[in-house]
Amino acid sequence: MAHPKRKISKTRRDKRRTHVKAAHSQIAVDKTTGEAHLYHRAHWHEGKLFYKGRVLIDSAEEATA
Repeated sequence: MAHPKRKISKTRRDKRRTHVKAAHSQIAVDKTTGEAHLYHRAHWHEGKLFYKGRVLIDSAEEATA
């Protein structure tokens, strides 16, 4: 099993792991509704649940059924 010849600081490791995440925005704008939402998350808009610009759940249909 490999072992390091000298200790590498924890701060260098932490900087390497976190700087990429801070550069990316986690907020997206849906093209169909114009609503701001988090990436890879469904969001509600006017009683409908949208994901990737498509309607998953329509609350008006569920109320009548």
